[in-house]
Amino acid sequence: MNASVREIGMTGDAHVGPRLSARDGTLRAVSTAARPPVYVAGPLGFTPYGAQHLRDAVIPAIVDAGFEPLDPWAVDAETASILARPPGDPERAARLAAGNRAIGARNAALIQRCAAVLAFLDGPDVDSGTAAEIGYAAALGRPVVGARTDLRTSGDNEAALVNLQVEWFIESSGGAIEGSLEAALARLRILSGSPAV
Repeated sequence: MNASVREIGMTGDAHVGPRLSARDGTLRAVSTAARPPVYVAGPLGFTPYGAQHLRDAVIPAIVDAGFEPLDPWAVDAETASILARPPGDPERAARLAAGNRAIGARNAALIQRCAAVLAFLDGPDVDSGTAAEIGYAAALGRPVVGARTDLRTSGDNEAALVNLQVEWFIESSGGAIEGSLEAALARLRILSGSPAV
């Protein structure tokens, strides 16, 4: 393989499975036999309404678009039991630091496994965890597509839709910021070479 071409594993396995290749930042599909895994970055799980929207609208839309969603909010039962305990609970206090490290490590592993990232950018400023995930994914060479439906402006200046560094990481990864979930998924299909569903 030419040294100027980078391959991104779509299954997370370095030796088997479909690949995306990038030459000069332009992605093209080499094989689309499996559903490309897409990491879902964003703060949707922090509120009941956001979690419901993630579960009832976002995840099904990702599946319907032909992708495998990698949902950082789908934690194991043990982690969920720690988070469900009220602040100040002694067992929560004793287990929370280890739980936080486990969540962070799991999210990093999901980003390493993904073919691309779908990042939700709504709010007066991009969520700090989402910004970190965007930067990490871009550093790994994963394309990032942002979805921003918020009517408020949040850029550092009138030329930026969001924080200029976040926007730069998205664009330098080969991605873009789209104004709807549907447009973001369409962009992901183009980047992954997946057929329209």
